[in-house]
Amino acid sequence: MPRKGVAYGELADGINFKPHYLDHRSRLQARLLNGGAENLPDYEILEILLAASNPRGDTKPLAKALIDHFGGTLAAVLSAEPEALGSVRAEGRRVGTAGAAMLKAVREAALRLSRAELINGEVIGSWDKLIDYCKANIAHGTVEEFHLLFLDRKNALIKHERQQRGTIDHTPVYTREVVKRALELAASALILVHNHPSGDPTPSKADIEVTREIIKAAKPLGVTVHDHLIIGRGRHTSLRDLGLL
Repeated sequence: MPRKGVAYGELADGINFKPHYLDHRSRLQARLLNGGAENLPDYEILEILLAASNPRGDTKPLAKALIDHFGGTLAAVLSAEPEALGSVRAEGRRVGTAGAAMLKAVREAALRLSRAELINGEVIGSWDKLIDYCKANIAHGTVEEFHLLFLDRKNALIKHERQQRGTIDHTPVYTREVVKRALELAASALILVHNHPSGDPTPSKADIEVTREIIKAAKPLGVTVHDHLIIGRGRHTSLRDLGLL
């Protein structure tokens, strides 16, 4: 038994014993740092992330369990709520407060990076980046969320805000509040975005009606609605592309 106050890692070093997962982790880190990150599967990226908050534990089993539990993708794990993350266990381990905070920080950093590209450029000319950004934000949401992207006269992003958060299949949208906020930000244009947690991005009758209401209210005030994007799981729909605006 180790003497009181001596950590397991210190004892392991003292008797020249190294847990098997440390060599594996070192190899993963080397691949990540030396340009091989694109070849790492999602669970190995997650394994490295979890090791930051649990450097003395084997994070591979928990990483695999999280990927499996949340549908097979790293994006879904990063989008999960802390309570949901903590509910998954593997070999007696789970994501604690430090681990959940770290995963949320990684997600937020990724979103800020992609948002910076939209702020510094013309959104309409960067449509693929815009779609990727919207998917990263809300594709894995468990309830509907209605978001607004406010653009300036050059179609650069001024601000992105979530206006409403609803239920599994509905979120309230208040036309007056949408237009009011656009005027407060001196926005010249809007892109409306919401998700369908079912994964099917087909617009509902209500989706079409509220879009037309916002267009009607915004147009006399000099605010253009460029599009309404509906984000599903791996798919999206543009009401403009469907000819519904």
